[in-house]
Amino acid sequence: MVEEGLRGGLEQNVSMSRYVSWRAGGVARVAYTPADLDDLSMFMAKLPVDEPVWLVGLGSNLLVRDGGLDATIVFMHPGIGEIKKIPGDLPGHEVVYAQAGAASPKVARFCAKHGLAGGTFLAGIPGTIGGALAMNAGCFGSQTWNFVDEVHTINRQGVIQRRNPEDFEVCYRSVRSKLEVEEWFVGASLVFVKTDPELVREEIRTLMTSRLKSQPLDWPNSGSVFRNPPGDYAARLIEESGLKGFRIGGAQVSHKHANFIINTGGASATDIEAVIEAMEEAVLNRFGIKLVREVRIIGVRTR
Repeated sequence: MVEEGLRGGLEQNVSMSRYVSWRAGGVARVAYTPADLDDLSMFMAKLPVDEPVWLVGLGSNLLVRDGGLDATIVFMHPGIGEIKKIPGDLPGHEVVYAQAGAASPKVARFCAKHGLAGGTFLAGIPGTIGGALAMNAGCFGSQTWNFVDEVHTINRQGVIQRRNPEDFEVCYRSVRSKLEVEEWFVGASLVFVKTDPELVREEIRTLMTSRLKSQPLDWPNSGSVFRNPPGDYAARLIEESGLKGFRIGGAQVSHKHANFIINTGGASATDIEAVIEAMEEAVLNRFGIKLVREVRIIGVRTR
């Protein structure tokens, strides 16, 4: 890998437990934190064409197995985290451009500051805009792609492209490019309705109060582990399967919300994955429903 001209930070053998919200996981062979989008473009262009690469935000939807990852990780936060208003032509609306490394709650606060309704749900998304775009993240009745006007992507050659929503197949917690190209999200233009800033701030306060009551935010976790099946809730199915409080090692199904796995202290990635598999098996046996994971698990198995 050529490092000349790069302005970001390059590390070898990085413990991913420092960078995922579960605070568990194995070692990545290489990690790079770009200084900005131009630096990321240069870095991508210098990567060998056959090098596996993963772009990571706050690690809130990721688990790297204890056996490690023979690949390059690119940390998008905070170097690629710009948030700003840009010109738009829809009356009564404003356009916010947010780069992929911007934390979703920070975008929600930006909306509150400028009196933009619609983006408050992002306060309940524990990751970055890049991750929210990649999985159409949502909560409290709203989803990310409901507000997308345009996205920017980067390819293996470091070229930035502008893409329209029509270029993607967007579903519940799933986004797929129709262009059949290998690209990653680096930013998005989001359209919101102008309103009273205090109304937006109050909506965020209400949302966060509800979230604190219903989710185990005082423990390391990755948010919802599974998608909700059509017409039902993964948490209900897991709870009805008798798994609240179930644990393996330091990984435990939350008593507060059954679709959350918490790290009670010292959990390994292997512990967490074993609990995930136990949840899947229990729900399948009890209800005949195969749960679909929201969390992505990568790396080498140790068992």
